[in-house]
Amino acid sequence: MRYFIEFSYHGKAYHGWQRQPNAVSVQEVLEKAMRLLLRAETPVTGAGRTDAGVHARVMAAHFDTAEIPDLTEFQYRLNRLLPGDIAITGLYHVNEDAHARFDAVSRSYEYHLVQEKDPFLRDLAYEYRAPLDVDRMNKAAALLLEYEDFECFSRSKTDVKTYFCKISQAEWKRISPERLVFHISADRFLRNMVRAIVGTLLEVGQGKLDEEGLRRIIDSKNRSEAGASVPAHGLFLTDVSYPNRIRITNE
Repeated sequence: MRYFIEFSYHGKAYHGWQRQPNAVSVQEVLEKAMRLLLRAETPVTGAGRTDAGVHARVMAAHFDTAEIPDLTEFQYRLNRLLPGDIAITGLYHVNEDAHARFDAVSRSYEYHLVQEKDPFLRDLAYEYRAPLDVDRMNKAAALLLEYEDFECFSRSKTDVKTYFCKISQAEWKRISPERLVFHISADRFLRNMVRAIVGTLLEVGQGKLDEEGLRRIIDSKNRSEAGASVPAHGLFLTDVSYPNRIRITNE
């Protein structure tokens, strides 16, 4: 039977979601706990990849196993096996062909900036002290919704077949005098895309780049034309959405 799990993690200790040959990943730790609990190798397929140091408030994955009689008990026992920086928040039965990556219809991220030194946010927000014009940044961010090809924000030497993404939200919000959060949602994201977009919008906020300059960068399809990628520790995956049809509810 196929199950979906929803979980969150603090990314500082991990080299991203996906298994790596010489570094610890969230996937590796989760699969190890699943193996101990189910007493069998149990591959877990995630909704996508997050880079080293990136956090997830909401991540989803699927796995196959024999019927789990008590999902609440299974979730409790799995959480007991996992370290404190990974938490299972949901578990449910899905259709046999449901896929955590390919059935996702949208994904959302937040990028957190703090504009003063804050020891409690040092692993969760990028300290960036330069004055920023948030209105200019939001006008530029709105332009992203007019485009679909974002090759200029993609990591070089990637294996993707298309650079097309449909962005449905891109907006900065100031949540306090010292804190800014960038919200972005799309049907899919390229590797490094959000961090490159944020770095480019920060140039807009400092007056180094205008809206027409941003259009030229997007049209160039050249990563070297866009701004530098911001650090990973300010980035959070906050939502992965699926159609209701994949979930089995008659249990």
